[in-house]
Amino acid sequence: MIGVGALLMVISGGSLVAGKLLLVHYTGGLTHDGGLGSAGVTGGTSINGPINLLLVGIDEGSGRTDGARADSIIVAHIPASHDAIYLASIPRDSRVTIPAHRATGYAGGTDKINGAFQAGSQNNGGRDGGLALLAETVSNLSGGSLKFNGAAIVNFDGFRGLVQAIGGVRMYVDEKVTSIHIGTNVKTGKGGVPYNINPDGTVAGLKPNMRPEVYEVGWHDFADWQALDYVRQRDLLANQDADYGRQRHQQQFLKALLNKTTSTGVITNPIKVNGVLKSVGKAVSFYNNNVDIADWIFTLKGIKPDNMTMIKTNGGAFNPVTIDNVAYETLSPDSLQLLKDMAADNMQAFVSSHQSWISTDVAPS
Repeated sequence: MIGVGALLMVISGGSLVAGKLLLVHYTGGLTHDGGLGSAGVTGGTSINGPINLLLVGIDEGSGRTDGARADSIIVAHIPASHDAIYLASIPRDSRVTIPAHRATGYAGGTDKINGAFQAGSQNNGGRDGGLALLAETVSNLSGGSLKFNGAAIVNFDGFRGLVQAIGGVRMYVDEKVTSIHIGTNVKTGKGGVPYNINPDGTVAGLKPNMRPEVYEVGWHDFADWQALDYVRQRDLLANQDADYGRQRHQQQFLKALLNKTTSTGVITNPIKVNGVLKSVGKAVSFYNNNVDIADWIFTLKGIKPDNMTMIKTNGGAFNPVTIDNVAYETLSPDSLQLLKDMAADNMQAFVSSHQSWISTDVAPS
């Protein structure tokens, strides 16, 4: 959304009227009402002051929403100065209490946090119901203090067209990553899935004659298919950091995407600008909490990629627990404090006392 705002300002020649006309044309199907339940900020349509957003990545399979789980959950905080952004991912296997959801008949219970979206989307709740229940679940982790000004459901498949439109992204691969989704048959030269996958999603073994795609440590100029494949991986990461590695790589991807989208080479190319604007609506469904989309874009257009801070929840370390033969992740007291500090617009203090929790997207010195 920030990238779109910057682009619109350029191609509209700085005219607010022209910019709003372009907004109507390109973002008419982008924004949605509702979706935040009791976790939404109430009492007006202004986004003055600090802003909190919930970003949700879901796997809808063949387009279904009932049954979809939220495999990527990112809380984004923008301070009242509107000149920076902090990203923190919540592990999808975190054991949480999910509140009841009267609209879909869900009675509430304890589950992995990615099940909140599924519970809210069942019985025709759809995306709106799933997002609302997930937002309420995340809010409850802060004791109810964290409220959201907006939210987005992100379809990483949709980002493929966006990455293609801007000519790829440049990313630093911080650990060797082996793809379980894309490979090549060394005898036929044809592409295919390189590994056998068990019904529970775990990797069973390499298929005969298959060579998986491997992303080595270092800088890479990723094509669209490479970028999307890379940020999906969690099974065969060199550091064995699984979901923590995938969370970090997805945050790095979002920063690389923003960096490339707002670069001079993109915004001065009318063909690329048009491709970017057309692709955004396929990648993002934005829940604006009754704030005009123009206000959102023009409020946040000053945020630059260099002012994006990526935070490793739990310090990037596993904090597992097994209950009734089910493996969960648990959020540490400091991770819960992180959510409370987002609510209080106190992120500078949190970051200064948790320097080891900050991840980077550049090569180590």
